[in-house]
Amino acid sequence: MTKPIYALSGPNLNLLGKREPEIYGTDTLDDIHARMQTRAGTIDVVARQSNHEGELVDWIQEAKDTACAIILNAGAYTHTSLAIHDALRAVSIPVIEIHVSNPAAREAFRHVNHISSVATATIAGAGAYGYELAVDAALHMLSGKT
Repeated sequence: MTKPIYALSGPNLNLLGKREPEIYGTDTLDDIHARMQTRAGTIDVVARQSNHEGELVDWIQEAKDTACAIILNAGAYTHTSLAIHDALRAVSIPVIEIHVSNPAAREAFRHVNHISSVATATIAGAGAYGYELAVDAALHMLSGKT
């Protein structure tokens, strides 16, 4: 049996579809997760969201042994969390960092990124569709074509 793809989302992403739709769109996280699973086909997508940094670290450590890839939107923790950075350094599976908006085109404090340097790939600014692109990227990497 193939290991699942972990789709991990950080703080406030449970508010997608409600919070600042002019920036983040109107799709909910459940909508996004459903499209990710459809895109992944026979590979399960284990979708989780937490507002707590330590819980995200625990899930990354779990994924190290139980997942084939991680798709991570760390939310605001992208800009602050050395703990998530360090947890990602310990995994040897593909890590695709995702952002609904483009942090580089936003406030200066969002230009600091502790995730990109340990991610295999980054997708930013493609809206909710970026999550589907992340599934495609993970599947491509897992196929050995990269």
